[in-house]
Amino acid sequence: MRHPGNLLIITGIILFVLGIFLSMGGGLSWLGRLPGDFRIERPGLHLYLPITTSILASVLVGVVIYLFRLFR
Repeated sequence: MRHPGNLLIITGIILFVLGIFLSMGGGLSWLGRLPGDFRIERPGLHLYLPITTSILASVLVGVVIYLFRLFR
């Protein structure tokens, strides 16, 4: 790693913003109930397809991996 200090600063900023968001009551209650997340409930069948949540999680993981490679 050429710049471990930059990586620590970015990680700290991300954790700081996440901490403020969660402490203000934002929580993640909306996660899993986005448009595009399908829930089918019938007698004998409970099906949940979190398509939009999966896409959002994939994009976030991709950005984090990109940032780690950028400052490596």
